[in-house]
Order: sequence, then structure tokens, then C-alpha cells
Amino acid sequence: VSQQILYRYAFLAEWFDQHASLLRRFLLFFYITDGSVEMYDLKNRKKYLKRTKCDSVNQEDLFVGNRLNIFSRQLHLVDYGDQFTANKLGSEKERTLALIKPDMVSKIGDILELINASKLMVTKAKMTKLTWSQAEDFYVEHQSKPFFSALVHFMSSGPVVAMELVGDKALSIWRELLGPADSAVALTEAPQSIRAQFGTDAIKNVAHGSDSIAVAARELEFFFPSTVGHGPSNTALFTDCTCCIIKPHAVSAGLTGKILNSISAAGFEISALGMFYLDRAKAEEFYEVYKGVVDEYPALITELCSGPCMALEIHGADAPRTFREFCGPPYPEIARLLRPNTLRALYGTDNVKTAVHCTDLPEDGILEVEFFFKILDR
Repeated sequence: VSQQILYRYAFLAEWFDQHASLLRRFLLFFYITDGSVEMYDLKNRKKYLKRTKCDSVNQEDLFVGNRLNIFSRQLHLVDYGDQFTANKLGSEKERTLALIKPDMVSKIGDILELINASKLMVTKAKMTKLTWSQAEDFYVEHQSKPFFSALVHFMSSGPVVAMELVGDKALSIWRELLGPADSAVALTEAPQSIRAQFGTDAIKNVAHGSDSIAVAARELEFFFPSTVGHGPSNTALFTDCTCCIIKPHAVSAGLTGKILNSISAAGFEISALGMFYLDRAKAEEFYEVYKGVVDEYPALITELCSGPCMALEIHGADAPRTFREFCGPPYPEIARLLRPNTLRALYGTDNVKTAVHCTDLPEDGILEVEFFFKILDR
């Protein structure tokens, strides 16, 4: 076996070709030495993409279940392509559920900051409100416990945020971050933990974390079903609202928590939240109003489908106008000169990587929110 082959990873990947309405399957190769990729079409048994450098793919993005954007095609990594890759990349990677409880949804920014600092990756996220029976189903293993009724009542009392966390030893890292289940015990035994910092007692203890790999799989399936349905519904109101997108470059740079904190600190209500992966066709559909109007249109499309974005519904009177002001001028350099405390001034880097998109026209607020929370999330 040549040195070159030893230093590449292989994955089985799927891409839905919208023009042909076909699910195409590939072997995707990633070369560790120079970050280049190569694709082999399994059905037609021929090379689909010759070895090419691809800046949008990094080694930490390579895990089963992730979605990669390779030259505007969104590939879903469904399995390892060979034993070498499975042994090297599959042994430590775990996924777990992080469920932020109703009284702590306002602290989601702080919690995401801690998750980011611990090197875990958020790959799915959704704000939802559990019904009484959904909360009972989720906590069914506690049915015989004396606190069961109080727990179900609390968990169905307001919105929660469910997230899939992926990383090396994700289960133990997240549970260690949380600390002991009883917040009072956490204060003495793990004073740096999330529950020590923000928790109240054993029920109002900030967040839930899965106990084991098997439990994590069941709990993630509850919120993010891989087969039928789409789990508990989102919390979008579709009235008095505007849309905000934390762009893929900002999500990738670990800025989601900081941006959410800035939005909350400015007094805006985040009434819905979800992580979405847009392909090129969906990005073009969303940005259609800017076609032929904005010079950066092609680059904006490429950026929006380059990785996961976080879509938000911002709710409040006159939300489109006031939130647009808070986002600042469309170009970060100008924003830093004229409005240094706006989101784009603080977190944007250039005219495409502006950190956030917000609805420009008041009449489009509901339409843009519906695009994510009605059309894509169904």
C-alpha cells in the first residue's frame, strides 16, 4: 500500500441531486497531507471529482452524520468508507443530547460558550415546547420516582432547547460540564460546573445530559427523528417577527453563543431557534430578492450553503425595523466606523461574512421566518 493511500480518509457520502431528483452515492476521499478531496461515483463506477484542494473541509468535520459542502454540493456522510478511517476517526467520536430546561433558555448564549470552549460541536439544535405527554414520554424511566410529576410539570412549562453535541468522549465531557444533578451538591463538589453557576435544585438544574451511548441515541431520536416525522414542533409564532440568521462562518468560528448573548442583552426576544443546513438551491431561493441587486450575491449564496447556520425568530413590536438597526450597516467595516456596537461591527469580517443576516423589508419578516420554520422544518 502506498504512503499516499495510508494518508487519506474514506467516507460513504450521499448527495440529493435536485435536478435529476436522485440520491447519488459516492466514496469521498480526504487527503490529510494537503486537505484535498476526491469523489468516486458508486453507481456509474467512475471518478466524479478528481483530487482537488477544498478549503471548506477540515479534518474535524469528518464524522459520520455530518454534512459537508463541497463545491456547492451538500454531502451527507453516512458511513466510513474503509476500516482504516473507521479505526482512526470512529473510536472516540460520540453524540449526546443537551437539553436546556425552561428557566435557562435565556442563558443559551452562556451555555453555548461553555460548550464551544470544551471543543464539542453542536450539529443539531431546536427550540421546542414539550406537551405534558411528550415530557412524560421523554422521562419515562423516572415514572416511579417521587419527583416525576414535578419534573414533567416543569419541563412542559415553557420552551426548551434541544441540541446534539458531537465530539471525542462527548457524553462524559458534557456531563462533567453540567456537574452533579443536584445544583446544591454541584456548588460544593463542582463549583465551576454549569449547575453550580446557574442551577437552583435537582429539577431546576439547567440542563439534561444523556446517561449512556444507548440512551443518547434514543433521546436524540426523540427530538431529531431520522425516519418518520420531525419530533416536537418548533416555537415560531409567525406574528410581529423578523428573521435573523447566524451565518455559517460565524457558527464555524464559535461565535453563536456571543451573538445570542448580544441579542438578549439588547432586549430582543428570541421566540424560535433552529440549526439548518441549506443546499445551494435553498440558499438561492432564500436570497432571491438580492439577485441582480447586490454585487456580493454569488458569494453570499456560497457562504450560506457552506455549513450549518442558526436561524432565529425575533419577536416584538416593530421587530423588523429595530432588529435591523441593531444588526447595523450591511458592511462590517462601515458598521465599525458608524455603529461600533452593532452585531456586524462586532462579529462581521467582510462584506460576505457579515456574521448575521436580518430581514431588510418589514413586510418580509414573516415570510423569511416561515421559510425556515414552516418550509424547511417540516
